[in-house]
Amino acid sequence: MTASVREDLERDMGCLDLLGCVHGLNERDQMAFQLLQQAEGGLTVDDVADRLDCERSTAYRSISRLHEAGVVLQEQINYENGGYYYVYWPRTPEEIAHDMQRLLNDWYADIGQLIQEFEDRYSRDSDDRENQSLQSCS
Repeated sequence: MTASVREDLERDMGCLDLLGCVHGLNERDQMAFQLLQQAEGGLTVDDVADRLDCERSTAYRSISRLHEAGVVLQEQINYENGGYYYVYWPRTPEEIAHDMQRLLNDWYADIGQLIQEFEDRYSRDSDDRENQSLQSCS
């Protein structure tokens, strides 16, 4: 069951919690992000799996979610004899923060519009109900 917006706003959150909340990332995804952020260079899925002590497929799913969320970049490295592998790099904290701020602003605008629609709909409906009640009494 998902928490309400009120519950989310009232709980103490850290930086990684925020990243998870905004992008729907789980704890392992957040650990993979932190690992990439602390690494000296890019990491492969195998590197992430080894450092997180998990299966390669589990690390791949986390890296994929991070990539889809736009918080890590993927670079293809080609072997000389053919074939390739990917290396993953985190985007800068400034880029990620800017994207989260943009998402929050978009969400705020959408919610503001829905609140206005709610007010318009139920204010009008309550006025109509009052008029109907008054008309039925006459």
